[in-house]
Amino acid sequence: MFTSLRSRLWLSYVAVITIALGVVIVVLFIFLIRNPVLYRETIQRLRYAQTQIAEKTRNPLSESATLQRIAEANNARILIFDSARELTFDSNPEQPLIPFPRKTALDRTSQFATDAAGGVWLQAITRQPNGNVVVVAAPRPSVRLLNVFADELLSPILQGGLIAFLLSLILAFLISRWVADPLQNVIVAARNFPADAEPVPPQGPREVQELTSAFNSMVQRVDNSQRSQRDFVANVSHELKTPLTSIQGFAQALLDSTADTPEARKQAAQIIYDEAGRMHRLALDLLDLAKLEGGSADLHMAFVDVRALLQTVVEKFSLRAQQANIALQAQIPEHLPVLRGDGDRLAQVFINLVDNALKFTPAPGQVALSARLAGGWVEVEVTDSGVGVGSEALPRLFDRFYQVDPARARDEHQGSGLGLAIAQEIVHAHGGKIGVQSSVGHGTTFTVRLPVARTA
Repeated sequence: MFTSLRSRLWLSYVAVITIALGVVIVVLFIFLIRNPVLYRETIQRLRYAQTQIAEKTRNPLSESATLQRIAEANNARILIFDSARELTFDSNPEQPLIPFPRKTALDRTSQFATDAAGGVWLQAITRQPNGNVVVVAAPRPSVRLLNVFADELLSPILQGGLIAFLLSLILAFLISRWVADPLQNVIVAARNFPADAEPVPPQGPREVQELTSAFNSMVQRVDNSQRSQRDFVANVSHELKTPLTSIQGFAQALLDSTADTPEARKQAAQIIYDEAGRMHRLALDLLDLAKLEGGSADLHMAFVDVRALLQTVVEKFSLRAQQANIALQAQIPEHLPVLRGDGDRLAQVFINLVDNALKFTPAPGQVALSARLAGGWVEVEVTDSGVGVGSEALPRLFDRFYQVDPARARDEHQGSGLGLAIAQEIVHAHGGKIGVQSSVGHGTTFTVRLPVARTA
């Protein structure tokens, strides 16, 4: 019956409230037993006798008759102790002796006294300037527990306890809903996911709000992952569809003798070969990217001379840049610290960046490859004076198959569209970071930060 979190919280609060009220009742009951109405009335009578003694006697020891009358009038017993704690006067000497007042553990004079026969007395004590101690005592009244409970405790406890209990039940219900309802919303959202991927508004205690925020973040990541997978499948299908269509068409032309001349057959065979190579490169890039993202890529780590590596990249593209009327510049310091990494993979990163810079920079233009030491990092920048990229496209530049201009058809120089995604994974595998800054008409700058190798 009580299996839900809300009902269990409510029962827990009810149990705590019941225990608290029970403790209060027990404490009040003990208090009334130790200080019931009869006790308080007796103490008031004793204090009144003290007042009469102070008003009607100047020297109590010399006015024993006055003390006797005060004792009889107030139904009390008056005792006087001197500074040596010796009893000098007793209005009822025939009764068992009451000892000198003792002090409690808190250094306070006890309200109770026990006589020589074991009887318990209530007492009020006055200390006089001459050192005498005047004690006004009366037998402790006998109190029946049932009468105390019925007369002093039952009615107010029932009334106040019932009101407090009802209010506490309402408060416990509200608190249990405050805690359980946001959790129930998370459960409903989890059951409806992915059909309903709406975020759950954070409510309730801080811990429940943190759980809700974590759930919303998880839903967002899963949704992004699913969208990325859908885009990936759609992009791969699109990338394979074009070469497969070409291969199928020209193969059909060879089979049905539509290409009936040697030149036509050679052209068909060349197109089939080129498109098959394009599909092969796409498959290799996809496999490479999958290994890098999964952390299973085979990286041959060694000390890398970054200056020599960058010089090699510049030399590789110098002729192409010259033919395209683009000034390719290298700004590499003489002394750069070594890096620890896979030299071939790092070269793949910078080759891809320089290749893209040359590809998207119209003539006459400039492409610069620079490096510098920044703390414990080597920063390499590839800057071009090309067409640039809009701010809305920058966050997606490293996505697989993303194209700034999807309408522009791919050609043999454009690649598979996975170059930047692979470059990002390679940089991350080396513990580095890669970023981009660009604006339309003002060129683009890619920045790669790699950690300096820790050597002896």
